Amino acid sequence: MIRLTQYSHGGGCGCKIAPAQLQEILRQVPLNQGLEQLLVGTQTSDDAAVYQLSDRQALVLTTDFFMPIVDDPEDFGRIAATNALSDVYAMGGTPILALAVLGMPINTLPMEAIQGIMLGGAAVCQQAGIPLAGGHSIDSPEPIFGLVAAGLVHPTHLRRNASAKPGDKLILTKPLGIGIMTTALKKGQLTPEGYESVLKVMTQLNKVGSILASNPHVHAMTDVTGFGLLGHLLEMCRGSGVKAEISFSQVPILPEALALASKGIFPGAAQRNWDGYGSQIEITSNLAKWETLLLADPQTSGGLLLSVAPESVPTVLEQLLAEGYGFSSVIGEFTLGEPGIKVNP
Repeated sequence: MIRLTQYSHGGGCGCKIAPAQLQEILRQVPLNQGLEQLLVGTQTSDDAAVYQLSDRQALVLTTDFFMPIVDDPEDFGRIAATNALSDVYAMGGTPILALAVLGMPINTLPMEAIQGIMLGGAAVCQQAGIPLAGGHSIDSPEPIFGLVAAGLVHPTHLRRNASAKPGDKLILTKPLGIGIMTTALKKGQLTPEGYESVLKVMTQLNKVGSILASNPHVHAMTDVTGFGLLGHLLEMCRGSGVKAEISFSQVPILPEALALASKGIFPGAAQRNWDGYGSQIEITSNLAKWETLLLADPQTSGGLLLSVAPESVPTVLEQLLAEGYGFSSVIGEFTLGEPGIKVNP
């Protein structure tokens, strides 16, 4: 049996370069040219670039790829494609096409495994109603797969990570624990039921983002991936100039991940994430270290993090439930204050 995770040193969004290192890499790089049509660039570490085409259309463009997070080739392809398309949905956009990014160790990985990865990616594109219209491939020492994804959004429906308002409630649409459970998978400690539950989360498209974007009371949106809940929430705080306060007990967590985390099973990227931004997080004294680290667990194809006006929260939760996001929960709120996060029990 092929075990894809044995071909790589990391997997999923845990492959991301650490936040502090990435900031240092980009510190002197002139990434933005000040184009008026560039509605979203790199200033707030948002999910995708957005370029205005007309009064009614803007192009959403992103790319995302990583090394295997699971052993089954088709499952890996599905997860990677779902994760890449999430960035378009997180901006309020609707995908229109995708290109494949494929790097494979041609001489060591069986051809049927590579074909399986591509089939999984193509199946998700079909589910999203878009063509997998081409791409680029290289012979690389470790398997890599992902997509370049393009979408469209009406400029008034564009949702950024930098438009949260004090008083807004925070809603998370998928449970945490993906990095923990996929680490347990590599260690042979994940149950078959656990695998099915985490696979279901990672392959659920965040389509609801393009639906919620038409609600003017949904002020900001981002998806939770490699930097963990705290890392992506911190980006929202910085971009919006607000503080966030969350309750650990309200955060949805996959049940098996909770049990594994209490035993100290974490990917290395969780500690790396915490080391990068932990100084900006205020933790109440009665939270255990493993609970804190769980909030920094890197998610692959995680949920959407929404900043919603209080009066619209019941409507949004009802809509999320109707669309199949049963784990959705209000986990906290934004307040006035210096950008940062306070975590309560």
